[in-house]
Amino acid sequence: MTEDLDSARLRLVILRLSRRLRRESAAGLTPTQLSALVTIERSGPLRLGDLAAHEGITPSTLTRLVTALDEGGYLIRRTDPADARSSLVTLSSDGARLLDRVRRETTQRLRERVAALSAADRNALVRALPALERLAGEDGGDGAVTGED
Repeated sequence: MTEDLDSARLRLVILRLSRRLRRESAAGLTPTQLSALVTIERSGPLRLGDLAAHEGITPSTLTRLVTALDEGGYLIRRTDPADARSSLVTLSSDGARLLDRVRRETTQRLRERVAALSAADRNALVRALPALERLAGEDGGDGAVTGED
């Protein structure tokens, strides 16, 4: 029973912290838009269908998403040279700058929240980092905007 309670608490605190960080540093974009930009950054150039599959969104949502990001200047959409019926998207330089800014702001806000904790709590977080990284399946790299994929 304790393990279930601890797992539930861990899930809840991760979701709440992630939501708060996204809300504070979203740069006017939705979480789905930010996630798509990170996916394009990591895996681009991507076909639109591949982006939709990775993000788990419908074609109509994809169309609105890509249109908004394209109009914002955050990505570049072009015809796939291998298949003229398909489009490829890549991150624009403005999109890369936006992600960099969001990451810096998110890190700063988290740094401020951590600094407000007691020294004992800060030390506990440092000790927990390797386990949290293993839990997330990461090696400690910082590729995501807010710690989510």
